[in-house]
Amino acid sequence: MSQDNVTRWLVAWGKGDPAADSRLMEAVYRDLRRVARRRLGAERGDHSLTPTALVHEAYVRLVDLRRVRWQNRIQFFAIAARVMRRVLVDHARGHAALKRGGARYRVPLSDQVAVTPAPDMDLLDLDAALDKLGTINPRLIDLVVMRFFGGLTIEETAEAVQSSPATVKRDWIRARAWLFRELNHQVAARSEVSGRQPRAARARDAGRVRSPAARLSGSHRE
Repeated sequence: MSQDNVTRWLVAWGKGDPAADSRLMEAVYRDLRRVARRRLGAERGDHSLTPTALVHEAYVRLVDLRRVRWQNRIQFFAIAARVMRRVLVDHARGHAALKRGGARYRVPLSDQVAVTPAPDMDLLDLDAALDKLGTINPRLIDLVVMRFFGGLTIEETAEAVQSSPATVKRDWIRARAWLFRELNHQVAARSEVSGRQPRAARARDAGRVRSPAARLSGSHRE
């Protein structure tokens, strides 16, 4: 279905047209499920939330957003990205409450290759990092949520935030780099509190691994 048709059904849906609900779901379901499958594909293998369940829960929450003035497909998926984030985080918190450390999540922040900063990374770490990023630069958090949770392209994100694709691409690189550092810092801090050093640090302390700089200079400052 074309973007114009999606926009038409969105506007009708926002006005309370009873026929628009099923038409809109038909129009956006495939894209929503694709995004859900990609996000859940980064989770642990025994995850209890399926792509279908994620889409349905997100759609139910979207239906409740009656105050939104729906305008077009891009706006719909930008808001759907925020809703998917909340569904996934709520599910992760519920699971973590039942089983400590049970919300483990691979965090692919690269366009090409899944970047896994550390084996201890989870969705709740990412959510906390995003909240922190939001206090520093609210525009960057919107961009990450749209790209990561909503699956929007650079061009679609640029349209949603009313910016140029070049600017969005630069900001996406900046945001990924910041999140990568922050997530690794969270893991390092958690390891320090628990008295467990990261593997690389333990190896360095044992004298088994030395950095290139240490090998060249004969000394290494941590």
